[in-house]
Amino acid sequence: MDQTYYDNVSKMEQMSVEKDYLLGWVGGYLHNPMREEQRVNDAYEAGYADGESNNSDNFEQWVK
Repeated sequence: MDQTYYDNVSKMEQMSVEKDYLLGWVGGYLHNPMREEQRVNDAYEAGYADGESNNSDNFEQWVK
């Protein structure tokens, strides 16, 4: 992993970002396959898209 990954995951954890968004962001950042359809929700999809594009600007929208 690179420092960007660790910095962003730590920031999301400190901000108490929704767990599904965080897991989606990690999956997208690492280019993992998406979850199976029945386990995908809005938070996960948004996180996956942001992670895939290395975007860290939307974390605040998913704070619990």
